[in-house]
Amino acid sequence: MTADFAAQFSDEEESAPPAFTLTTGRRRGYHRVAVDTFLESARRSFESGLGDLTSEDVRVASFPLVKEGYDVAEVDSALGRIEDALAARARERMVREKGVEAWVAEARADAQIILDHLARGPKHRFARTGILTFGYRIDEVDHVAERITGFLRDGDELSAEQVRNAAFRMQRGGYREEQVDALLDATVEVILAVR
Repeated sequence: MTADFAAQFSDEEESAPPAFTLTTGRRRGYHRVAVDTFLESARRSFESGLGDLTSEDVRVASFPLVKEGYDVAEVDSALGRIEDALAARARERMVREKGVEAWVAEARADAQIILDHLARGPKHRFARTGILTFGYRIDEVDHVAERITGFLRDGDELSAEQVRNAAFRMQRGGYREEQVDALLDATVEVILAVR
């Protein structure tokens, strides 16, 4: 990157009015330009109706943490709303193209896969890290797993936002993060599909 381009890029970042609250002091926030670029891309994709951006793309989006960045909670909340809108559009498209029966069957199949996985006993629901490696705290993940099971099996209340906001402390020999995260993502997909 040339010095002129870097200066222009920096000037644009400073002159643009912030879309979200900026962090101050030692707190870090999401990189402003990265967030703005992603949100502009999401807006164009949604308005065009081409479907080249999915709710999953929004859910897995990540941004560098920097000083004087956008407030993380505000951006995450906005991303949640975008994810909800994209999921609703995908659901409407599937119902229109394949019918309600196909949509219900797919949602049920996805829910059953999650239930089958969570049917394993407590402390055995996910692969574990090694004794010297940190993973998600088992009791906390198992608690969330029980809530998911209650939602899928018994119709208990559970929102996509609650699943998105699930956070776990770390412990040696804990559950493998990638497996837990994948199941949480699948659960959000099911919740959004049945809304």
